[in-house]
Amino acid sequence: MQGLSLRKSLKDFLKIVFKLDESTYPILKSIWNLAWPVVLEQTLAMVSQVVDMAMVGRLGAAAVTSVGLSMQPFMLIISIIMGLSVGTTTFCARAKGAKNEDEVGLVLVESIIFSLAIGLLLVIFGFIYADKILDFMKAEKDVKKIGVVYVRAMMPGMLFFFFFTIVTAALRGVGDTKTPMVVNLELNIIHIVLNYALIFGKFGFPALGVLGAGISTSISRFLGAFIIFNKIVKPGGSIFVDFRKVIKRLNFNLFKRIINISIPAAMERIISSAGQMQYARQVASLGTVLYAAHSISINVESLSYMPGIGFATAATALTGLKLGANDLEGAKVSISISNRMAVFTMGAMGLLFFLFPKLFLAIFTNDRQIIDNAVILLRIVAFTQLPEAISFVVSGALRGAGDTRFVLYVNIVGMWIVRLGFTFILMKYFNLGIIGAWIAMFLDWFTRAIFYIYRIRSGKWQFVKI
Repeated sequence: MQGLSLRKSLKDFLKIVFKLDESTYPILKSIWNLAWPVVLEQTLAMVSQVVDMAMVGRLGAAAVTSVGLSMQPFMLIISIIMGLSVGTTTFCARAKGAKNEDEVGLVLVESIIFSLAIGLLLVIFGFIYADKILDFMKAEKDVKKIGVVYVRAMMPGMLFFFFFTIVTAALRGVGDTKTPMVVNLELNIIHIVLNYALIFGKFGFPALGVLGAGISTSISRFLGAFIIFNKIVKPGGSIFVDFRKVIKRLNFNLFKRIINISIPAAMERIISSAGQMQYARQVASLGTVLYAAHSISINVESLSYMPGIGFATAATALTGLKLGANDLEGAKVSISISNRMAVFTMGAMGLLFFLFPKLFLAIFTNDRQIIDNAVILLRIVAFTQLPEAISFVVSGALRGAGDTRFVLYVNIVGMWIVRLGFTFILMKYFNLGIIGAWIAMFLDWFTRAIFYIYRIRSGKWQFVKI
């Protein structure tokens, strides 16, 4: 009886907070069923990232900075594949909503072929020009030496990561967020063990430091691609692909439609990553310690991304599924509820960041100088959580609707005009240093949230043709 009473109280609380009635409560359940595996998956990924950064953090500020700077340029590479994954998710969701299972498999295979072709070229480029990339990022001499080793060790695993990304995008598009969660659970356990063994020289392995972190990443990504491949070639799953049959049915017109949605999404990610890279370069000019504080704070902030990404994923999938089934009202309600849930959870995380910054920072490093510089950054980012939550969910919904061009335009304004512009002004003319850079980050997300709210209220996203 007590359990039933508690369940009823929770249900009543959710109805009040998220303004639900009997007709919309099932949508909340659908959102939660889609979101919680993503939240758990992101939590697992974050645990792996925390452990990874914590282990690297014990190697010193130069090691932390080398990993942080090395990853910025490769976000450009990943952006192209992530853009394609948006098109994959959108088309798979629409096909599933219209109950066209054959098209789901066709979309997935065409996306895989393109991602592997582009990915191979990008991986080769990254391996050959690793030293030039670190030079471009203005890495100091000791940081560059470590960073080149890390980049070349992780590059072989990139291609497998691309494959994994496309397949999991398709699975989420058809409403299966549990399979990626389970696979990532397995991978994160493997990754943590390999990191510990290869970075510090445990279980009979040599102590490889940052090189070990890169090798561990490549091995984990290979295993991820292998496991997820076996999920889609066996009948009975949420997606079953008979590659021999599907390849005979490759459709160039469908491929063009996928690319038409994917190009703006890829451009959005590329522009965002290029902006992040330029942003990182501006911060890196302040010195190794301050950049380490910046990098650690970014990692702490990403803890709040977990619920945000979960509800954004739910909004993307449900918007695509509802529009595929011609249920416009269901799409609107799904976006509204997802948005409220993200604001509620990320707002709570912001409060924790503001009240207990040192508690979070201690997870990643024991360097007092880094922690002292990072405390104010977490308190600034606490105020960023609400506009960031809105931006996550609404941009996800717009991608699910195929409205990727508008998301691209907002990204250009937010990142390149607001964030980079105010970072330059506040650092150069107001001498605010790294604090100015993080205030600029807040202004970026606030601007994006305003644009996204306008777009949703305009209703134009409902009629985008894909």
